[in-house]
Amino acid sequence: MELNGSQILMECLLEQGVDTVFGYPGGSVLNIYDELYKYREKIHHILTAHEQGAAHAADGYARATGKVGVCLATSGPGATNLVTGIATAYMDSVPMVAITGNVGRPLLGKDSFQEVDITGVTMPITKHNYIVKDICKLADTIREAFYIAQSGRPGPVLIDIPKDITAITCEYMPSMPKKVFRQVCSIRQKDLDEAVKLIRDSSKPMIYCGGGIIRSSAHKELLEFAERIQAPVATSLMGIGGFPETHRLSTGLIGMHGSKASNMATTECDVLIAVGARFSDRVTSSVNTFASNAKIIHIDVDPAEISKNVKCYTSIIGDAKEILTNLNEMIVQQDHTEWLENVRGWKEEFRFDYQRDDKLRPEFVIEDIYEQTNGEAIITTEVGQHQMWAAQFYKYTMPRTYISSGGLGTMGYGTGASIGAQMGMPTKQVVHIAGDGSFRMNCNELATISYYNIPVIIVVLNNSVLGMVRQWQTMFYEGRYSETTLDRGPDFVKLAEAYYMKGYDVFTQEEFQQAFKEALESKKPVVINCHVGEDEKVLPMVAPGAPINDLILE
Repeated sequence: MELNGSQILMECLLEQGVDTVFGYPGGSVLNIYDELYKYREKIHHILTAHEQGAAHAADGYARATGKVGVCLATSGPGATNLVTGIATAYMDSVPMVAITGNVGRPLLGKDSFQEVDITGVTMPITKHNYIVKDICKLADTIREAFYIAQSGRPGPVLIDIPKDITAITCEYMPSMPKKVFRQVCSIRQKDLDEAVKLIRDSSKPMIYCGGGIIRSSAHKELLEFAERIQAPVATSLMGIGGFPETHRLSTGLIGMHGSKASNMATTECDVLIAVGARFSDRVTSSVNTFASNAKIIHIDVDPAEISKNVKCYTSIIGDAKEILTNLNEMIVQQDHTEWLENVRGWKEEFRFDYQRDDKLRPEFVIEDIYEQTNGEAIITTEVGQHQMWAAQFYKYTMPRTYISSGGLGTMGYGTGASIGAQMGMPTKQVVHIAGDGSFRMNCNELATISYYNIPVIIVVLNNSVLGMVRQWQTMFYEGRYSETTLDRGPDFVKLAEAYYMKGYDVFTQEEFQQAFKEALESKKPVVINCHVGEDEKVLPMVAPGAPINDLILE
C-alpha cells in the first residue's frame, strides 16, 4: 500500500509494539504530529514540558518495563534538547529510540532555520544513528533502529527524518519485528571451563553485580549462582535490584559510598566474579589496589569492556543470563562457611546507619518510605546525596525498581524518569526522591504530571544546599562553600499548588509519616517538601583515589 513517511513511521511504531511516545511538537515534525492525531487511539503521546523531559521519560519507561522507550522532537533546539537524555541512556545502556525531525532535504547544510546536524552531534552518544534521505529506506531504518537498541548491549539509537520525507509517499509492506536473540555465539567452552576451575579452587569468592544483570533479566540465575558457590554479592548503583538485598549473601552497594562489607570483601577475596559491570571509577577508586588479592573473572556482553578499566584474569563474553545458566549447570555446590562468617562480621560491624533522634533526617525518610510501601515501590532519583541515601536505606529485592542516572550523573533526570516509569508500570507506585537542587532543574515537568494525573509521589529532601558538592567542600576544600548555598525560591508547596497538585511542608518525623500516608492513599500526584539539615553527610565515603577499604565512617 502507498503511504507517506509519517504514516510509515506510525505503522512501524505499531509493528514494534510501541504504545507510548514522549515528545514535543515543532515545525519539522508537523506532519508526524498530524498523523499522531489520527493514530491517537493506538499510540498514546505524552506532551512533556521540555524535550529533555521527554528523553528522560522515555529512558525511565525503558528501565521500568524492559521495553524500548521512544521520544520525539523537532529539529534544531528541539533535537539538541534531547542530547543530555540520550547521553544518560547511552552511559547506562538503556534501549531507547529518539526520533527527530529536520529541515527538508533541499535546505540541509545551508544553515537553515532550526537546522542542526543532530546525527553528527549525537554520534559519540548513540549505538547508531541515521538521517533518512530516501523514503524507500524509512521503514527498514526504523526496524533496524529498534533492533539495534535492544540487541547485545542495549543503548539509544537516533533517527533523523527531513520534513519532506514525512510527506512524500512510497510503497509500504508490513513486517514482523526481527526477533532479538541473546548473544550466545561468543560464549566459549574453554572460558567457561577456566572460570569453573577458578571458582572451584577459590576459598574466598566474591560476586560484583552490575547493571548487565538487570538488562539481561538474569537476576534469578544470579541468585542460584551465588547460593551455589556460596559467595557474598555486592552491587553497583546500576546493579541495585539485581540481587535481593534482604538475602543473607547480599552485602549491598560497593564503592565510594558502599558498605564496609562490600568494600572489605572485595579487597580480601581471592576470586572476584564481575557480572555485567564496567568497573566504574566510583566503584574502584584506586585501580591499583582494587581487588588486588583476587583473580578477576569478567562476564560481559560487550568485549570492549574487558580489561578496559581493571585488568581481568579471564573473561566470558556473552549474555549474562546464558552464561550464568551454563555455569550453574557446571558447578557443584560449594561451602565457604568461614569466609561468609568473616563477611557477616563486617556486616555487623558497620551497617548503613545514622543518628537516630527526633530530627527529620534523610535516612529516616527513606526508611519510612520503605516501610509504608512494603518495599514494593519503584524508586526514581535525581543525582546527589539523596540518590545515595535512596540506594543505601531502601532494601531492593527486585530488578527495575531503582531507576537513577549512574554513569552520566544527570541532575534533572528523575522527574522525567518517574513519568516514564509510572506510565510504563501503571499498577506500581512510583516514588521520586529528589534533592532541592536537582528538582529546580526539572520542576517544569509538574505540568506534565498534573495534566495527565500521573500518581507519582515526589519527595524532596530539601537541605537548601547542593548537598553532595557541599559535602566535598566540607571534607576536601576546608569548608569554602563556593556557590552551593541555595538560599532562594521557589516555595515547592506553592509551586505544586500552582500546578493543581497537593503539596506538603514537613519538618518532623510525624509530619512526614502522615503526609506520605495521605499521599499513598490519595492515588494522586503529590509533592512532599522535607526540610532537613544542610550538613547531613552520606557515609561511609571513600576519598577520591583511596583504596575502597579505606572508609571514612564518621
